[in-house]
Amino acid sequence: MKSILIIFITFLTTTTFAQVKANRNVNDFIPQGFVILEEIKGDLNKDGINDVVLLIKATDKEQFVVDEYRGKLDRNRRGIIILFDKKDSFELALKNLDCFSSEHEDGGVYYAPELAISIKNGNLNISYEHGRYGSWMYVFKAINTDFKLIGYESVYRSNYVFDGITFDETSINFLTKKKLIKEVIKVSSKGKEIYKEFWKKIDVKQLAKLSEIKDFDDIDMSKY
Repeated sequence: MKSILIIFITFLTTTTFAQVKANRNVNDFIPQGFVILEEIKGDLNKDGINDVVLLIKATDKEQFVVDEYRGKLDRNRRGIIILFDKKDSFELALKNLDCFSSEHEDGGVYYAPELAISIKNGNLNISYEHGRYGSWMYVFKAINTDFKLIGYESVYRSNYVFDGITFDETSINFLTKKKLIKEVIKVSSKGKEIYKEFWKKIDVKQLAKLSEIKDFDDIDMSKY
């Protein structure tokens, strides 16, 4: 009887550990046919524990194409999965499997913008870097049961200077419903940019949800 009890307790302990371990494995949240490209950690729900953001990518062989100049390209789209760390397990906070284009898109005369994901001040930053042409960033915050777009930042090569160094800047705060535009009007003899600032109120009926964004390439910020 004692031996049976020991075996039973051992079974329960092993099974419980296996379940906890499974819940702590980020791969358990990856759908079949996807792989993890990058894992980013940071506190997104302000509980003092680092959460996990996964940049994922589909592996459909039908999405491989052959380019005349660049050879074989993987055009599978990329997505994002966000997991809240609950100490003993992970909780799925958000899943959007195909909101990003592949890293092998056609950039025309220049290479396609490079996607980067980071966590800063409790916010999720999704950035696109386009070298000397500029960059832009979407700022999301965990609100209720989704991640909502609360900010947008961009820098673009100025029309005033064409050396790829001086940039105009745009900043949008969707919470305060204000937009700031900084345009370079001249550059001093010491190479310092002289900006003119424009403030504008914007119409925001509701905050965009990360879970509902179908394609970041289609987001139009010029309407604000």
